[in-house]
Amino acid sequence: MKKSDVDARSVAVIGMACRLPGASGTDELWSLLRDGVDATGETPSDRYDADALHDPRPGPGKLASRRAGYVAAADFDAEFFGMSPTEAVELDPQQRLLLMTAWEALEDAGRRPDLLAGSRTGVFVGAARTDYLELALRRGPQAATAAQLLNFRSLLSARLSHFFDLRGPSVVVDTACSSSLTAVHQAVQSIRAGESPLALVAGVNLTLRPDEGLAMTAAGSMAADGRSRFGDADADGHAPSDAVAVVVLKPLAAALADGDRIRAVIQGSAVGNDGGTSDSVLNPSLTGQLEVLRWAYEDAGVDPADVDYVEAHGSGSPALDPLELTALGEVLGRGRPADRPLLVGSVKTNVGHAEAAGGLAGLIKAVLCLEHGQVPPSLHLDTPNPRVDWDRLPLVVPRTLQHLPDRDRPAVVGVSGQGSSALNAHVVLRRADPPGVRAREPRPGKAYVLPLSARTPAALTALARRYADYLRPGGAGGAYFLRDICFSAATRRQHHPYRLAVVGSSHEELAAALTGTRTGPVRTCEAADRYRAGADVDWEAEFKKGGTYVPLPLYAWQTERYWPGEEQHSDDGGDLSTWVLREHARTGFDDGSTLTEIGIDSLARLRIVVELTKRSGREVDPEEFGRLRTVGELRAWTRTLEAAA
Repeated sequence: MKKSDVDARSVAVIGMACRLPGASGTDELWSLLRDGVDATGETPSDRYDADALHDPRPGPGKLASRRAGYVAAADFDAEFFGMSPTEAVELDPQQRLLLMTAWEALEDAGRRPDLLAGSRTGVFVGAARTDYLELALRRGPQAATAAQLLNFRSLLSARLSHFFDLRGPSVVVDTACSSSLTAVHQAVQSIRAGESPLALVAGVNLTLRPDEGLAMTAAGSMAADGRSRFGDADADGHAPSDAVAVVVLKPLAAALADGDRIRAVIQGSAVGNDGGTSDSVLNPSLTGQLEVLRWAYEDAGVDPADVDYVEAHGSGSPALDPLELTALGEVLGRGRPADRPLLVGSVKTNVGHAEAAGGLAGLIKAVLCLEHGQVPPSLHLDTPNPRVDWDRLPLVVPRTLQHLPDRDRPAVVGVSGQGSSALNAHVVLRRADPPGVRAREPRPGKAYVLPLSARTPAALTALARRYADYLRPGGAGGAYFLRDICFSAATRRQHHPYRLAVVGSSHEELAAALTGTRTGPVRTCEAADRYRAGADVDWEAEFKKGGTYVPLPLYAWQTERYWPGEEQHSDDGGDLSTWVLREHARTGFDDGSTLTEIGIDSLARLRIVVELTKRSGREVDPEEFGRLRTVGELRAWTRTLEAAA
């Protein structure tokens, strides 16, 4: 296949974000991987009582391991997304974290969400759990409220499409542990077909209940110490993990034309089922894995012998690992020079098995490997599994940090995912061509405007601190020209109501202006003054010759903890109307504000009727409450309700 044909079919990865155990973003993830950190830990008490269930012996009602990989599932910036505290508590934390991670991925991509509204952008989410919904329904019939309709799994993709007003495909993919990598494949196909000009691809997995672990313990397939031992003779099974991961995909040609930062290029992919080639639906098949590998590299136009590294499914299963390594050796080892073995690793050895989100966690790791030109060590490999023919197959699982080979072509890596659904997926990526680099600052000494904004004053203050750290000596901003930093902040970030703008001719001057430590008169200009006043600024005119998009600090979330039974204001006094408005209003208000304007919609009214019935001790008529229009009418009506109680 000619390079021009390959490029015409290729898809650029232009943005990434994640929440994984021990890593709240991709930079933190790379540090964790590079340093060989095991980020798994003891099960938090707010998930379930692991100590009460723990028993290393297989059997019904037993849990083999007390540890796994966890993220902070309860933390969320409800105000940013226009949710009341009650809505935030009721909403599945998978949706909450997905919203924040998707926003970060779009910021990383330099795509303004407000400019994507109304577009045919596609959303593809790999997910297999509805733990939050199931836990709520277990609390009894009274917990089956209308609010639980929002927590069905199909709403994971719909939530993103609705919030960002994205009009393209919106799909939840469940192929078990290959879900998110299958979602990548579907997004690539949608982009190639011209259906989606841009795609958000996500994987989400929060382990909030022990049920699957109990079943896997009974089957003898749960890792006893909560660690994935990929390729090791003592590998003993599944080690579960939380994960939320999002990537932003775009046709390569369009990304190049638009000056996007291309983090990697997806050159091909394939999915395929084992069919009847295994002895049961749950047992993996060597034949199925061989076929999908061959199909993926045929689709990519890549000789499998040229692949430098594969991020394996790598679950640490004593049955699956030998099959996967054998398949990789058979397909990617054929014709490979003896002095260039295939490097194979697994992110699961660091963070655990993120199940439906595991493939996307692996893809993000693979992109980071391409960017840094290195492959981090796989952990917990002491004795290579004797069921793998290591002498015949040209494979190496790195135990120390390795450099990708330096050849006369971009490095190529593969990413594998396999589901208990017998659906195998493989994605082929290559390193992006390095961007053209200017030798020096276009106009050294010229002053530029750096505009920052947020949705609350506290978030703006925190964001200013992030930018100051970014711009100070030793900060990440030192790698980029001042003009490009200011250009990117002005043209590639959404502008919110609370704003500041500083003017400076050096990184240090801007950092000092952000922290109030600058000496001498404060610089300003018309564009900065207009921006601070909330007016629109023609940034394209301000930066007449454009600029290069460079990575910037991400939004500074102002999170609070939202978890059932931990409502912060449930018993702090006040009249009924004050309580209703505090828990359900999404915006500021006065007595003339309509309930609809402040976010009290029909679903919220149903919630409030149930809650008021409990609090007032008398039956509340839904029709009577439904006739209330304004905050003032609500206050008067609740006073009557309290007087009658």
